Amino acid sequence: MARTVVGVLRGGTSNEYGLSLKTGAAILGALPESEYDTRDILIDKTGLWHSRGIPAEPARALAQVDVVLNALHGGVGEDGTVQRILDQLNMPYAGSDPIGSALSLNKIQSGVILKRAGIRMPRAVSFSAQSDMPVREMARAVFSYFGPPYLLKAPFSGASHGILLATSIVELPHAIADALEAYGAALVEEYIDGDEATVGVIDDFRGQELYALPPARVMFPDAPYLHADHHANGELRYMVPSDFSDTEKKALMEAARAAHKALGLSHFSRADFILTKRGPYLLEVNAYPGLHENAGMPHMLESVGSSVKDFLGHSIALSRRA
Repeated sequence: MARTVVGVLRGGTSNEYGLSLKTGAAILGALPESEYDTRDILIDKTGLWHSRGIPAEPARALAQVDVVLNALHGGVGEDGTVQRILDQLNMPYAGSDPIGSALSLNKIQSGVILKRAGIRMPRAVSFSAQSDMPVREMARAVFSYFGPPYLLKAPFSGASHGILLATSIVELPHAIADALEAYGAALVEEYIDGDEATVGVIDDFRGQELYALPPARVMFPDAPYLHADHHANGELRYMVPSDFSDTEKKALMEAARAAHKALGLSHFSRADFILTKRGPYLLEVNAYPGLHENAGMPHMLESVGSSVKDFLGHSIALSRRA
């Protein structure tokens, strides 16, 4: 029986390049050679594709490939760019289409859609570097809506990159200015105090149209919020099964399913939350969850007796449906 040829995209243009390499390596290592012939396809930090270490146009890099697994984190891998290329080449791939991918990466646009769907999220205000409003007026506008402390986020980054904490209105203008200068836009959220949690969602898994994996409690060294160094240094730990109550677990899983549907995502996703006494607050949704050893998805899969290998096989099957 002929093996399925799987192209694994990794690297990419975002500041999550290193995490993408790890997810790609995990995918390549999990696919059994008896069933799959893998192609390690690198996209470098400039967006140039490489096959067998040689620069190549996407069509050439994907020649003779049957299906693509996208291990890219952020950047062109999640903003719809790669998905549009694959669609143009009529190449099956696991994961969401260009629109769903781009929406999930854009925290400002996705926030509008998710709140409209009735999903509880932190209050937030966004600003663009193109605005003529002085940063002090921006800060006053935020303060009139909700009080400190504030979390400032890069609207188009993942893995907690670009997060700043402003503990008072005095600090807020400087933080907004720094975010606008670095990212061209700033998302200012109210700081929600609670427990970090994450929930994976899989389409058509184990007899369910939309299967939510058991929520994992995300644990990290003492800090007011989860930041990029925790990801980069492998400092995250996942308690799953968690010690959340059955009611809390149900609320988290329902919110993760609702977010997946609201953004029109396909095949899989992972939603991140802050769990409070008032219930869960959704922080963001990842259309392409990490699969490296320090990511949450593998731990949630293991908690239900599954594995990255099984998940990839299921994802490949979903991608090849007519």
